[in-house]
Amino acid sequence: MDEHSARATLVDGPLSLAMTICFDSNGLMTSGRADARGRTVAGKIVATPWEGRWSNYQTQGGMKVPMTGEVAWLLPERDKPCWRGIITALRYEFGP
Repeated sequence: MDEHSARATLVDGPLSLAMTICFDSNGLMTSGRADARGRTVAGKIVATPWEGRWSNYQTQGGMKVPMTGEVAWLLPERDKPCWRGIITALRYEFGP
């Protein structure tokens, strides 16, 4: 899209999902937004805007990893966080 954002689309048969990813000046992902992610409301799936934000990148096992994150539904009345987390320990197991 521009020097700090990209649009990713996954297509699987009739299903198509798109997300906008934003990056900082170091090329690290800061957020991802989907305009229509499925949310359960009164037992039905409703397409709802959703955004995740990541920060506090640290080098772990030779890779830069965001140690803090939050995801939220972007509702008309307000953003509604549905997950927040801080990674306190990390261990990788690489396949053969």
